[in-house]
Amino acid sequence: MADDDAGENTGSRSWIERVAQVFSSEPASRRDLMAVIRTAAERSLLDAEALGIIEGALQVSEMQARDIMIPRSQVVFVHHDDTPRDFLPVVIESQHSRFPVIGDDFDDVKGILHAKDLLPLALREASENFDLRELIRQAPVIPESKRLNVLLTEFRANRNHMAIVVDEYGSVAGVVTIEDVLEQIVGEIEDEHDVHDESFIKQLDASTWTVKAGTPIEDFNEVFDTEFPDEEFDTIGGIVLQRFGHLPRREETVTIDNFRFRVLNADSRRIRLLHMTRLSAVAVESRA
Repeated sequence: MADDDAGENTGSRSWIERVAQVFSSEPASRRDLMAVIRTAAERSLLDAEALGIIEGALQVSEMQARDIMIPRSQVVFVHHDDTPRDFLPVVIESQHSRFPVIGDDFDDVKGILHAKDLLPLALREASENFDLRELIRQAPVIPESKRLNVLLTEFRANRNHMAIVVDEYGSVAGVVTIEDVLEQIVGEIEDEHDVHDESFIKQLDASTWTVKAGTPIEDFNEVFDTEFPDEEFDTIGGIVLQRFGHLPRREETVTIDNFRFRVLNADSRRIRLLHMTRLSAVAVESRA
C-alpha cells in the first residue's frame, strides 16, 4: 500500500512538473511570442498566410493613426454648401464611398458624406429639394497618436468606417479608414477601383512620405525623379530588402541614395509599409 502511495505521489509530482514546465516556457515578451509562432509555422502548424495575419495583428497594436492616415493634401472632400452640380463630378471621378464635408476651411469639418446617400439624386424631384447638410453624418475625430488596435475596436463598436485625424493643435492632419487599418493586418485589399497607383505613395509633408512596399519601381522613379533599376526587382520593397540584407523588423532604417527608409510594417515574409524621408530636403531645412 505504501508503495502504491509512493508511486501515486511520484506520478502526481511528474504531472505537476510537466505543467510547470509548460508555463515556465511561456513567452516573456512579444518578440518571444513571435519566435514561438514562427517556430509553429516552420513545423507546418500554421500556414504562411495565417502567420502573416498574426504578425500584422500584433504590429497594429504598436502603430498609430499618423503611420497610415491619408494626409490632408490627398483627401477628397466636398463643401457643405455645394450643390449637386458642384460635387457630383468629384464624387464620380474619385470613386470613393465616403467624403469629409467641410465648412469655411479644411479644419472646419462638418461631418462625413456617404456616396450611397446620394442615390435619391437619380430622381429629378428629389434633386430639386436637395440639401447636402441633411445627409451629413457625424465624423469621429481622433488624435494622430491613436493606436490602430484601439481605433479598430472603436470602428467596429460604433460602426464607423472613417475618422478625421487631428494633430496636437487641433488642426486636421488627414483621415483614416477601417480599410487602411485592416490592410496592416491582412495585406493589400484590392477592389475594382484599385487600378490607379496614386494610393501607393502618400506625402506627409515637404520631405516625408509613407510608401507601400509594393510600389512599382517604375512608378516610384516617376514620382521622385529617381533611377532605381527594375531589372532585378519589381517593387521598391525589393530594393529596400536587398539593402537591408535581411528581413527587417518594424522601426529598422536604411539609407539608399538620397532617401532614408524606416519600416512601419513587416511580417516574416515581406515588408509592407515604409516611412521615407528625402535627405536633401532635411539638409536644406536644417541650413535655413
